[in-house]
Parts: sequence; structure tokens; C-alpha cells
Amino acid sequence: MYYLKFTRHMPIKKAMSGSSYRFRLERIRALRERREEEAKMELAGALMRRQQCREELTRAETRIADARRAQLDAACAELRDHQAYLERMEQARRLTLDELARHEQDVAGRRARLMAASQEREALEKLKEKGLDAHNREQARVEQITLDEIAGNGYWRRAA
Repeated sequence: MYYLKFTRHMPIKKAMSGSSYRFRLERIRALRERREEEAKMELAGALMRRQQCREELTRAETRIADARRAQLDAACAELRDHQAYLERMEQARRLTLDELARHEQDVAGRRARLMAASQEREALEKLKEKGLDAHNREQARVEQITLDEIAGNGYWRRAA
């Protein structure tokens, strides 16, 4: 019988001389060793692809966050633009209201001047009418005197 002696630091020795040990399944072991190496390589590739995918996911999430920030910034900018536009429109309205108030004052002042001018003209019209009435009465009186003289002269002439 063969006895194998195992020592901690020494390789296995044959106890007796004879043919060397030949593992009959060495080819299968080598094949399985290759398969294990291939599996290790495939695992390493899968790990690398997973890491790349994670990095791509991180980049995609960063792009999405950037896009959201850009959208928010654009929305804020658009909102600021709309707010600025609204403020300009409100300012224009206030200026128009101020201008309208000035025009209202101008209209009121011109209306007051028109009323004064109208009253002054009406006063002169009344004076004119009074003067015309006085003139017409005077004319009628003078005509009546003239007619009375003519009638009186005709009477005196016939009587003479």
C-alpha cells in the first residue's frame, strides 16, 4: 500500500517509488477551470457594464435635474418677464390715468372759461337787445312825431 505523508511545508511525497499519480479527470478539471475563468471574466464584464450603466444613470439623472433647473429657471425667467411686462402695463396705465386727470382738469378749466364767455356774451346780448328795444322805441317815437307833424301840417293846411 501506498502511504502519503503530509507535512505542513513539504509537498506530498510518495512513500514508495512507483508510477507518478495521474488524475484521470484532469481534462475535465482543466475544462472546468477554463469555464471558471470565463465565468470570472463574464462576471467582471457584467460588473463593468453594470457600473457603466450606473454611471450613465447618474449622468441621465444629472441631465434631468439640470433640465428641471433650466425649466424652472426658464419658468422663473418667463415669470419675471411676465411680471416685468405686467408692471410696465400698470405703469403705463398709471401714466394714462395721470394724463386723463390732467385732461379732465383742462376740460373743466375750458368749460369754466366757456361758461364765463357765454355769460359775458349773453350779458352783452341782453344789453344789445335792450339797446335795440330802446332804439326801436326811439325810432317809433320819432316816426310817430314825424307822422303827427305830417298829419298836423295837413290839418293846418286844410284849415287855412
